[in-house]
Amino acid sequence: MNDIRALVFDVFGTLVDWRGSVAREAREVLAPHGVAVDWHAFADGWRAQYQPAMEDVRSGRLPFSKLDVLHRRNLEVVLKEFAIRSLDEATRVHLNLAWHRLDAWPDVAPGLKRLRERYRIAPCSNGNVSLMVDLARRNGLVWDAILGAEFARDYKPKAVVYQSAASAFDCEPAQVLMVAAHSNDLAAAAAAGLRTAHVARPDEKGPGRGEHRPSVAVDVAARDLLDLADRLGASVD
Repeated sequence: MNDIRALVFDVFGTLVDWRGSVAREAREVLAPHGVAVDWHAFADGWRAQYQPAMEDVRSGRLPFSKLDVLHRRNLEVVLKEFAIRSLDEATRVHLNLAWHRLDAWPDVAPGLKRLRERYRIAPCSNGNVSLMVDLARRNGLVWDAILGAEFARDYKPKAVVYQSAASAFDCEPAQVLMVAAHSNDLAAAAAAGLRTAHVARPDEKGPGRGEHRPSVAVDVAARDLLDLADRLGASVD
């Protein structure tokens, strides 16, 4: 791994707890309006619209749209599914920004700090730039750049998203390590020429419902970002 110059990261699930955070945000926004639903099911339902919405862009059925725009389309779908009606526009806008208020897993801020001592680091996420900035500011994450879908004008797992991240750092793809908790993301990154590291997030989709280990070949498999830093020889404070 001595030729690795930069690390790029998946964000939703890998760095932040989207399920628990969206459930909390939905409850805080909707409960005062008299809504009472299974909040984790609401988060799951919203997330279930994620890939289909991006596929509309990847396939060319829709022009490129920021994830915030897609999330709003998806929110309208999930509100109908849960029979939640009569929300004013301001409440819908605020609820849609729940994805800007996600909490990082506990190992993320200290792990990224250690990794940044040795490597250039950036998100390579389907999230738009303002979303990544808000998550970074909320959770004390320090990036060298913000890369990913909005930079590439397309969505993972398109090769251009990974390759444009490498190019932004003036690196060959093989000099960049893609870090994710999702084997399909890592398989696509590897096909685009990047090296890959899997981080286990076994509770991402609910207790025991995330990936405990990769299901594809990877260069490194780690328990969390602190373990990844250890394996890559990144310094300890």
